[in-house]
Amino acid sequence: MTALDARPRTGATLRFPAHFRWGTATAAYQIEGAAGEDGRAPSIWDTFSRTPGKVRNGDTGDIAADHYHRVSEDIALMRRLGVTDYRFSIAWPRVQPTGRGPAVQKGLDFYRRLTDGLRQAGIRPVATLYHWDLPQELEDAGGWPNRETAYRFAEYAGLAAEALGDRVATWTTLNEPWCAAFLGYGSGVHAPGRTSAVDSLRAAHHLNLAHGLAVRALRGAVPGAAEVSLTLNLHALRARADTPEDADAVRRIDAVGNRIFLDPVFHGRLPEDLVGDTAPVTDWSFVMDGDLRTAAAPIDSLGINYYSPATVAAGTSPSPSRSLSPSPWAGAERHVRFVPVPGPRTAMDWPVDPDGLHELLLRLRDDLPGVPLVVTENGAAYEDYADPSGQVKDPERVAYLHAHLAAVHRAIEDGADVRGYFLWSLLDNFEWAYGYSKRFGIVHVDFPTRRRTFKSSAHWYADVIARGGLTA
Repeated sequence: MTALDARPRTGATLRFPAHFRWGTATAAYQIEGAAGEDGRAPSIWDTFSRTPGKVRNGDTGDIAADHYHRVSEDIALMRRLGVTDYRFSIAWPRVQPTGRGPAVQKGLDFYRRLTDGLRQAGIRPVATLYHWDLPQELEDAGGWPNRETAYRFAEYAGLAAEALGDRVATWTTLNEPWCAAFLGYGSGVHAPGRTSAVDSLRAAHHLNLAHGLAVRALRGAVPGAAEVSLTLNLHALRARADTPEDADAVRRIDAVGNRIFLDPVFHGRLPEDLVGDTAPVTDWSFVMDGDLRTAAAPIDSLGINYYSPATVAAGTSPSPSRSLSPSPWAGAERHVRFVPVPGPRTAMDWPVDPDGLHELLLRLRDDLPGVPLVVTENGAAYEDYADPSGQVKDPERVAYLHAHLAAVHRAIEDGADVRGYFLWSLLDNFEWAYGYSKRFGIVHVDFPTRRRTFKSSAHWYADVIARGGLTA
């Protein structure tokens, strides 16, 4: 793939490379439901969502979009969209309920039905092994701050690969380990809801270790043609002002938000400045000989999840996640503040800024030459509803998606090796601590009936895929 391949071939259309992957994405706990069926045991999100005050309106993922029972219907929706790829996650507690021991065949059978159905529809299955649903028994034993969890994850990866290795085209080890570590164990706004800076750093390291161990397990169990990947929610950062103090604020957040994963995975090292920044929190003695070599097991591509950038300045401010929560920015919370920026915002109150995606892709072009990139999540929540005729019109989402796809196209023109784009999300779903109050889907779900309806954005995306590009 070259930059020239991505240049517009007509004056009216921004055309993407011929083999560009057009996908959509979901996560198991957000859509599957069937929380107590066929041997599935509780995850940390089952426990967290049932804890009063943790999730808006007391919502849980017990039923969610009921994808577990409607998988054929949802594959038909994807076929109607024309996507080439579908990114889903495998629920660890559905396959290995306690995080130890043999796999549950009924759980694996669900993913066999899903992947077989996708392949029959001409859609490449892209499986994520971990999208935050740690088996509760492993959390009770210490969770991600406990080194043993990394070895249990590698065992689970091997079980999944042995069962589905002949069906899955791309394996992603982890989704957004930053959120799992720092929102789960630092600020506590995600499951399991713990608030310990040192535990968040321990969790981040053990997630890196788990990734490397899982890559080894996957390489030993899947066909050589299968791709192995990792997905990070890297932070697109800007300084408020061109000053040394604000530049240092960017450096600090980049260390604990980005390079804490990029450096171990791609360079086999910890960022020295991160170690210095976090010295008041930990001496990093939990990092053992060989861990960083393990974390740096070669992968075939890097997934990037992007929603909005952040502007930072020297100083202190509350956590950007929730103003009353502890900071997730271990080592930086006393030195950095997040600065609100003007402009349009989504229903999540996130700034709409496609330039941030372009900037991030070009940074990776420069920092990781030779590493193929895939935008594995990008999308927006808005206040969607069905009108009296039953239609769901979401022009704001169409505008958001158009602008961000144009930014991806521009990055390809500028030499970034971007191989695909996965729109978040296929379905309205359980949006973590926001419950069902936020809608990211291009397919509207009426939660009382679970009825699915294409939004305007779904029709728009189907047209983009069919044309291989979008109107300039």
